[in-house]
Amino acid sequence: MLTGRDRQIGRFAWLMAWVGLVVGQLHALARFETADGKEDLELPLTAAWAEPAADALRPLLDWADPDILYVTYGKIWFPVFVAFTLCAFVVYRRRQAQGFEKIAWRFALTGYTIACVGVFLDYWTQWTGNYEGDGIEATLFTVAFAVTVPGLLLTLLGSTVLGITLLAKRFRPVAPALLLALMIPLAIGILQVTSLGSAALPVMFAFGLLGRRIARTAELTHADPAQVAQTA
Repeated sequence: MLTGRDRQIGRFAWLMAWVGLVVGQLHALARFETADGKEDLELPLTAAWAEPAADALRPLLDWADPDILYVTYGKIWFPVFVAFTLCAFVVYRRRQAQGFEKIAWRFALTGYTIACVGVFLDYWTQWTGNYEGDGIEATLFTVAFAVTVPGLLLTLLGSTVLGITLLAKRFRPVAPALLLALMIPLAIGILQVTSLGSAALPVMFAFGLLGRRIARTAELTHADPAQVAQTA
């Protein structure tokens, strides 16, 4: 049986997937206001929504310097990443995976955990948006970059391998496994429209959907490869 904590994590993952979708675009708009982010508006799909959205939401983008806005709104990514990572651990524990699936889970979970550390360092150790010089924020930003890059790569590759493995095991529901399996092409498509943080939306909603299911049902069961793995 699922514990009350598992259900709470499931609800948290579902809620934060939507927070990431909505607030993540506010963070993207803040990035487009910065000197480095303005070049993102050269992408036609990005400019098509970002320019009118920035005009409509101008009060939310004018209360501070663009660099401060960027690091402030970026703080949302840490709880969002923590939410899907915790949910992934819950699903992994309930699956009681064996063989290659167990390896795939560990690969993905390692990536998610490193990604959580990366987004924490990226935004929660930054307050002024000034990454130049030898100050503490600049030093921490350099450390964050060294963590974020491998975290992103492991998240992309780990999610893909896990999703394909789950599909091969006939995991149900299918949608979360598909989102994970298509992580790389979906992320590439998302980056044509918005900023880097939103590239994690497929994994956010993969575990958000599973989190909602966990919150509504009794338990996730592990199935034989010839059976359907689904919530009871």
